[in-house]
Amino acid sequence: MKRVAALCLPMWPVERLRRAERTAAPPEPREPPAGLPGPPVPFPPAAGGRRAARHEGHWRPGARWAGDDSPSAAGHGAGGAPSGESSARAPLLLSERSGNRVLIHAACPRALALGLVPGMAITQARAQVPGLDIRPADPAGDRAALARLAAALARRWSPVVALAGEATLLLDLTGVAHLFGGEAAMARRLVRLLARLGFSARIAVADTAGAAWALAHHGADAVALCPPGAHADTLAALPPEALRIGEDAAELLRRFGIVRTGTLMAMPRAPLVRRFGARLALRLDQALGHAPEPLDPVVPPRFIAVGRRFAEPLATADAIGHWLGRLAAELGEALAGAGRGARMVALVADRVDGVPQRIAIGLARASRDPLHIARLLARRIEAIDPGYGIDALTLHVRRSEPLDPQPVGEAIDGAQPPDLAPLVDTLATRVGMAGLWRAAPVESDVPERSVTRASPLDPPGQPQPPMKPDDVRRLDRAGPLPPWHARWPRPARLLTRPERLDHVLAELPDQPPRRFTWRGVAHRVVRADGPERVHGEWWKRLSEVHGSRDYFRVEDEAGRRYWLFRRGDGERAETGDLSWYLHGVFG
Repeated sequence: MKRVAALCLPMWPVERLRRAERTAAPPEPREPPAGLPGPPVPFPPAAGGRRAARHEGHWRPGARWAGDDSPSAAGHGAGGAPSGESSARAPLLLSERSGNRVLIHAACPRALALGLVPGMAITQARAQVPGLDIRPADPAGDRAALARLAAALARRWSPVVALAGEATLLLDLTGVAHLFGGEAAMARRLVRLLARLGFSARIAVADTAGAAWALAHHGADAVALCPPGAHADTLAALPPEALRIGEDAAELLRRFGIVRTGTLMAMPRAPLVRRFGARLALRLDQALGHAPEPLDPVVPPRFIAVGRRFAEPLATADAIGHWLGRLAAELGEALAGAGRGARMVALVADRVDGVPQRIAIGLARASRDPLHIARLLARRIEAIDPGYGIDALTLHVRRSEPLDPQPVGEAIDGAQPPDLAPLVDTLATRVGMAGLWRAAPVESDVPERSVTRASPLDPPGQPQPPMKPDDVRRLDRAGPLPPWHARWPRPARLLTRPERLDHVLAELPDQPPRRFTWRGVAHRVVRADGPERVHGEWWKRLSEVHGSRDYFRVEDEAGRRYWLFRRGDGERAETGDLSWYLHGVFG
């Protein structure tokens, strides 16, 4: 007989936000345990923000919902799920915009107890209860997180898990419940698991999906089990809203005096369809099992892996490389069939003695080219210790991305831009991906902030058009030129941080230095050019409102050229302390 479980998560949006914040309420004053004199003491916080619990005269950390008389335990639902909020927190509301109005999308238990229900206007809620914590709702994120939970349940608990509404999952338990000790044990384990994750849950098991949904949302118990064949009697005592017909249809039924589903069961179908539409009769028949209701299961992502076992163990690098090429070809076909491209591939070599050898490679761009993947893995074969022999090789795709077929077109002007991804992957296997980067321009007047690191495959910044002489003179009158339109040449090598110079001899206010000492070596300047004045970004940092730098290009007697600057304009003390720094090196 078919059995379906409905898992209802009534506080899913709020509790998902709380779990993402990972914050704990401050400890609340409590009476001391028996035998300990003194004023009320707070629960000492435990690791991870959990509240400690009393245990045999001392504090036991780690029990999150322990203590029957604690405020957190008093507000729990079934299975220890938190349905209450700490009194130190303001009531939490999630808001959504509907036309020109901002309405309540979800509310925490404290807000619900104060009469703030979903659908109420936020302005009315603020007038009714001051000091509310209002956050914007994220329905798309809630649906995505619920789909991830459904995929996790499909891997571990039931092969058929379907989404049913904003915070409800339907699980097909046919032929599955006995693996977990029966329907009752399975339902309680699911509720306890979600409680440990911080989610309150209600679950009901019945013969049909409609009956299970009705019991989970409108039943009296958090864990409800409807005996086989008794779903009609159970539904008869529930209100019409349990049939998933919508609030408008339920309100219309109440106006006609129909407040129980049993009254609808006794009525003929034709008048119901004529008065309330076909949806009401369909939902009633589905809940009673007279009409089919197939479940649309959530299919969890399939892990892509190919492997090969050997009758004779492999002991040489040539043999491993040969089979590595065969497996890479099979992996490319599997990726093409799934429409994916690999970003990280791991090779697991199972040795005869049971000690696996693992190597992994990363790809800068999603790819399923078997030759490229085999080449990258072959460069790291020396990291595999075959021991007494390898009897199995497996390639696992650790991370992948969608990769659609790419159209092959004619190159513009007969020149095809080179693909740097294979080169980046080859270099990354030697120096690591952290050592590969591309310099990208940033709009900033301060030189050290005008360049940032970017991915090596990011497109380079668009070059600025050359400036006309009239534009240069106009910008010169308006103020200093920005670095991306600077007339003065900039060094190709900038120091990570400007380094201070010692024993600098220079005339104020606009003369370059005659000599300086950098890293303990004295330099005598024979040629210089400047100054180029750069002002601070006063619109970003208050400390740079009056700050300025005067940059000079200097050449020492050995022919080495440096980029120096002096803090301040040499006339006003508020512009800088007149200290000298070396910022870059030419050549």
